[in-house]
Amino acid sequence: MRMAFGLIAAWCCAWGVHAEVMVTDDTGAVVRLAQPARRIVSLAPHVTENLFAAGAGGRLVGVVEYSDFPAAALALPRVGGYSRPDLEAIVALKPDLVVGWQSGNPPAVVEKLRALGLPVYLTQPDRLEDIPANIERMGRLAGTDAAADKAAQALTRRLAELRRAHAGKAKVGVFYQLWHQPLLTAGGSQIISEVIRLCGGENVFASLPGKAPTVSAEAVIAADPEAIVASGMGRNSPVGLEGWRKWGSLKAVRRGNLFFVPSDLMQRPTPRLLEGAEQLCGHLDGARGRR
Repeated sequence: MRMAFGLIAAWCCAWGVHAEVMVTDDTGAVVRLAQPARRIVSLAPHVTENLFAAGAGGRLVGVVEYSDFPAAALALPRVGGYSRPDLEAIVALKPDLVVGWQSGNPPAVVEKLRALGLPVYLTQPDRLEDIPANIERMGRLAGTDAAADKAAQALTRRLAELRRAHAGKAKVGVFYQLWHQPLLTAGGSQIISEVIRLCGGENVFASLPGKAPTVSAEAVIAADPEAIVASGMGRNSPVGLEGWRKWGSLKAVRRGNLFFVPSDLMQRPTPRLLEGAEQLCGHLDGARGRR
């Protein structure tokens, strides 16, 4: 009897190690792995960050440029940039899973990786709720379910608290400047637009299609936002934000509502996006107080 029980237990353990993993990605594609991934390559900075959040940082063997959070990511081998991944470098790392970014990675590279037999999971977190969902699914792919579920649940609770804290606040018209030359903003399908709504703001260009449409200074002046928010690159105040001061007729300028939020807190769909949301919400509260 004891021997039979031992055999059953051993079989169950072996089955747990080698059980097939099946997860649907953000594009609707089903990704199948014979067992949880042990060698993962990340093709976007937000992917790297979310894999660490899912407890799978130790499974990463390669990442793209600008994968700089958490600090442990800085020591990982680079495989080019998200818009120009190095196919040879990726293959040389012998990954059993590649996690990419649908709207950021070249489709041709993704298809070549798949043609080589590499499983590719694509992310496209366009809503705030997509972030914890992605973390949960990454945990399943890497076999770090417990850590991933814990992180996702904490993020979901924090998001709900933010929604409650800012529900019903007076609207603030916001122009979000992604870049200054050319002048790029966040379109309605961009997750940044949802962060603006979370804070009780209204993206004045939410009707524009695409993630980062080009606009003109004349269009911004015509929209006359109550607040202008810019992130630029890095943690320094972005080039181009102060340039709006020459347009004294703008409501945002007259009221002193030119705001900066670091790009990695606003332009990466990771748990830190809620830190960016908290900063943005604070800025918009300040704008309301200056009416």
